[in-house]
Amino acid sequence: MGGDVGAGHRVPTLFAANRGTMLAVAGGGSASVKVWDTATWDIVATLSIPRPEGTKPTDKSSSKKFVLSVAWSPDGRRIACGSMDGTVSVFDADRAKFLHHLEGHFMPVRSLVFSPVEPRLLFTGSDDTNVHMYDAEGKTLVGAMSGHAGWVLSVDVSSDGAAVATGSSDRTVRLWDISMRGAVQTMSNHTDQVWGVAFRPGGMPGRLASVSDDKSISLYDYS
Repeated sequence: MGGDVGAGHRVPTLFAANRGTMLAVAGGGSASVKVWDTATWDIVATLSIPRPEGTKPTDKSSSKKFVLSVAWSPDGRRIACGSMDGTVSVFDADRAKFLHHLEGHFMPVRSLVFSPVEPRLLFTGSDDTNVHMYDAEGKTLVGAMSGHAGWVLSVDVSSDGAAVATGSSDRTVRLWDISMRGAVQTMSNHTDQVWGVAFRPGGMPGRLASVSDDKSISLYDYS
């Protein structure tokens, strides 16, 4: 194995890319994302989030950049990660190069996902209770959706790109219509915070799953 994920560290986010054997890993309180080749278990790239301009290597402000979430665009060209300070960083995956920040959130970004049908479109969920929609190439906030009463802990996009699902510390799951920029359904069957939501993959919309700290998994049908 070419590297150590970090003994004794909890790695809160893993994303397995759709680029053969490549895996992007974030966690352990680090302000970086490591890209592994799982065929050899070598680290092939380390994507470091730049410090804010004017700070020194010893400044504690850089610790606020540690990564809480990571996503790979469906075309494999971009890697995005959400940080503790509310910023989203976008990298060129092939060149392992930082491109730019996406701003708009002011609290930790715990989940983010690219649209499976529009690689430029990135959805983010934050402790500020909002869901943002960005043009990740144009560095533009193109939409915002609000309604949760607590942190947005998880975000996913349906296979047809028409709907977004979110899970929250307010113990609800919300289904959002992207074209309407609004929630069309709220599911309140969980009794604790919802850490994960996922649409059925493979181009078959209509089924959604959620997982909660109440130790249950819920399945939903939607139209």
